Amino acid sequence: MFGIGMPEMIIILVIALIVIGPHKLPELAKSLGKGLAEFKKATDDFQKNVQEESRKTEEKEVPPPQVAPVTTAHVETPAQPAQAAPAEKKSDLKS
Repeated sequence: MFGIGMPEMIIILVIALIVIGPHKLPELAKSLGKGLAEFKKATDDFQKNVQEESRKTEEKEVPPPQVAPVTTAHVETPAQPAQAAPAEKKSDLKS
C-alpha cells in the first residue's frame, strides 16, 4: 500500500508512539480506521451513482426499436361492392 514496506511502517509507528503517547494511540488508530471505512463507503457510493447515471444516459441515446406499420386487410368501400362467393358446383354436392 503506497509503496510502504515493513521497515518504513515500523519507523512510522515508533514515531507516532513517541509523539502521541501510548494511551491515545489506540484511540487515534480506531478513529483513523473508521474514517478510512467511511471514505471507502462514500467513494463506492459515488462510483455507483456515476455508473447508474451513465447507464441512464446511454439508454436515452439509444433510439427505440422501429415498429413496422400495421397493414390492414382489404377494406370494402361503397365504390367496390362485395362480391358473392362463387356457387358450389352441383357435381361436388352429389358425391
